[in-house]
Amino acid sequence: MAAAIASGALSWPPMGFMGGSAYAMARDITEGFILVTERTFKTMQRSEVDQLAFEMDRYLREIRGDQPALDDMAAIQQRNRRISRINQAMIMVRAYQQKRR
Repeated sequence: MAAAIASGALSWPPMGFMGGSAYAMARDITEGFILVTERTFKTMQRSEVDQLAFEMDRYLREIRGDQPALDDMAAIQQRNRRISRINQAMIMVRAYQQKRR
């Protein structure tokens, strides 16, 4: 078994989404667990990048729909940080998609 692994006979396909799914990756980006750069998308196929962009847009709508109380400044700041992170990631995804076309 060890010889097969060393020779590369048992190779796994590259994992497209960190976190397991596009939605989980969008959530992790929003929470700040994943920092997005152009290299993040290099291992993904075009359809996976499109799916991630869709899920990020969907998650952004969820965040915007959740309105904290007006007197809860900590919750408002956290919500704004999440929106900022996902907006920046969406800008990078869109730029990457334009470059690949």
